[in-house]
Amino acid sequence: MIDSLTIPALYAAYRSGELTPTALVNVLLQRATEYPDHAIWITAPEAARLRARARALEARGMEGLPLFGVPFAIKDNIDLAGVPTTCACPDYAYTPEASATVVARLEAAGAIAIGKTNLDQFATGLNGTRSPYGACRNAFDPDFISGGSSSGSAVAVALGLASFSLGTDTAGSGRVPAAFNNLIGLKPTRGLLSTTGVVPACRSLDVVSIFALSASDAQRVLAVAAAPDSADVYSRAAEPYGFDFGRAASFRFGVPMRKDLEFFGDADSERLFDEAVQRLRALGGEAVEIDFAPFLDTARLLYGGPWVAERYQAIRLFIDAQPEALLPVTRDITLGGAKPLAADAFAAQYQLRALQQVCAPVWDAVDCIVTPTAGTIYTRAEMWADPIRLNSNLGLYTNFMNLLDYAAIAVPSGFRHDGLPLGVTLFAPAHQDVPLLHLAERWQASRALPCGRAETTGAPHDHDAPQPTPSGQVRLAVVGAHLSGLPLNFQLTSRRARLIATMRTAPLYKFYALADGKRPGLIRVAAGGAAIACEVWELSAAAFGGLVAEIPAPLGVGKVYLGDGSSVCGFICETAGLHGALDITQYENWRDYVGELT
Repeated sequence: MIDSLTIPALYAAYRSGELTPTALVNVLLQRATEYPDHAIWITAPEAARLRARARALEARGMEGLPLFGVPFAIKDNIDLAGVPTTCACPDYAYTPEASATVVARLEAAGAIAIGKTNLDQFATGLNGTRSPYGACRNAFDPDFISGGSSSGSAVAVALGLASFSLGTDTAGSGRVPAAFNNLIGLKPTRGLLSTTGVVPACRSLDVVSIFALSASDAQRVLAVAAAPDSADVYSRAAEPYGFDFGRAASFRFGVPMRKDLEFFGDADSERLFDEAVQRLRALGGEAVEIDFAPFLDTARLLYGGPWVAERYQAIRLFIDAQPEALLPVTRDITLGGAKPLAADAFAAQYQLRALQQVCAPVWDAVDCIVTPTAGTIYTRAEMWADPIRLNSNLGLYTNFMNLLDYAAIAVPSGFRHDGLPLGVTLFAPAHQDVPLLHLAERWQASRALPCGRAETTGAPHDHDAPQPTPSGQVRLAVVGAHLSGLPLNFQLTSRRARLIATMRTAPLYKFYALADGKRPGLIRVAAGGAAIACEVWELSAAAFGGLVAEIPAPLGVGKVYLGDGSSVCGFICETAGLHGALDITQYENWRDYVGELT
């Protein structure tokens, strides 16, 4: 019995000997036969290949393989060596000799590629019904859409057929299916995951996305998968992220004005979004209302502007030669990309640049923004009856993301009264992937509900999950005049520092009021120390350097040990500076000492 496919659960079972990769593969092969009508696979799990892979891993052992024996599914526009890539178009199919770069990295880390999953043909659609291999069914109610275009990838994870899966995301394909199947859907910063070996939709915008049962699982996968790739001209290295609002005691999140929110008559969706805003407040967030209109204007460019020409360019030779090989809706959308002129492309670029400048100032007021992932969900019958308009509705909150170069993560927000899941999306500027993952992890912990449909317990916290990108921030403990509201606090706030936590140091310190009466001195001692009240702030490395340059003797910066067992930079004092100082250790708090003086 396998209760959970989360990575920590699998690792615990492997280490204890309760499970082997071969035993897991056998379970998954059986499970894959239980959903014959869901249209999940294009190339279904193959017993001989999977068992051979499992035996090879068992012979190799777990050491040095961060994804040892972890099963994953692959959207069928991403190459897996020796397995056909179809893009849900049989006449287009080819069999690659090499796996896509991102797949190769995952397999090198010990992951097991289970099979290739169904998608909206050529990744054109957000609903999961545009495939000659069948309309992929929702994991919770097969009469409803699964979301697309990464439909099979999401449903495979939701039904317990894989621990995680790869999708692609140009307009929301890595987020909408996550919302409709109760999953985490990570759309990383554009370029962090190589697209070498991925059949493009819009090559300049495409992102390889990750569906997972938990944010920490997604973080573990991202840490393995992300790397610069010289073969991918749009690849870029990860940059240090900024303020880690995901782990901060307080943060600011943007909420669109009510006039800009659209739920298409779905009262449950509106209720779940309002509950999500309240949940973010409970996590320490301050809601800031923002004008969302420029983001929506940007979203309209993706299909209303010349970017559709990129879809045409991606398969130009094939569609010109065999237009009848495509589904009518896919063919009509793609051939529409042959119409824009080069002048139209330049005009749209100018318009996008203007919108980027309008949207950019919002990040001075907020750390992230929350929106519905999709305003509602539709039945498959409704989608077939009105495929263009309803598909457009699904992209309302997603189409602008890659045009504006944002990172995003879809998180489950709860269930409608009919039992169908919906989700919200948290997004932030490029390279803020880690803070988004941290916030999503806290979000999941606050709900303690299982993800997907097959899981029975909430996602465990993965304390060992590697951090995929480094922080560009420095944490600083302050104990005196730099505390909030005190005279020198402006030296932090003027440098855009943010308060992370209010806590105490470890009980290792003596505390003194220096002779000038304006500043305290913190001295670490071998015995007789106390736990001193402090605040931990976070600021950029450049700002930290400027602050340190302003600190007058006898104060300096060193390691300060905190009550939670961690250590950060902090203001400490030279013992030579204690001449004329008053021992105020008994106060354990600069505010209390100053308050008594006044």
